[in-house]
Amino acid sequence: MTAPVPAIASRSEFGAALRWGFTQATAADARRIVCVDRDFADWPLDDPALLDQITAWLRRPLRKWVLLATSFDEVPRRHPRFVAWRSAWSHAVETWSPADDGVSELPTVMVSDGAVAVELFDAVHWRGRAALDARASRLLRERIDALLQRSQPAFAVNQLGL
Repeated sequence: MTAPVPAIASRSEFGAALRWGFTQATAADARRIVCVDRDFADWPLDDPALLDQITAWLRRPLRKWVLLATSFDEVPRRHPRFVAWRSAWSHAVETWSPADDGVSELPTVMVSDGAVAVELFDAVHWRGRAALDARASRLLRERIDALLQRSQPAFAVNQLGL
């Protein structure tokens, strides 16, 4: 296995840590990857290499990519390639938002159903960590699953408008 990415200390290191996390999760044949953020504005969702990697992973049976955000309003503006790509993969990519107003802040996390965990502790100063840590990953999954249980589908593939 590849060594963990050092502690995250900048925006570019956060992007590198997420790419590392996806590489580790897909190489470990994860069945589910969950990403959580306030709005995914600073994530590398428009990176063609990352989308190719996720596409190859989603082609395997029973794979699911789950995204949970307070708002997906920034995604079409900042990640148009992702929005177009997602229309072909809507059966495997779920998007959710918290249903109740009791959720004030979502964590910034990428976690697999294995040992991959990328977490941004401080979004203002870009502090976080990325590691292959089964215990940390399990704890994050439990925390996120509790949030997902109180969430509703969001960010429809086909936006209806007048």
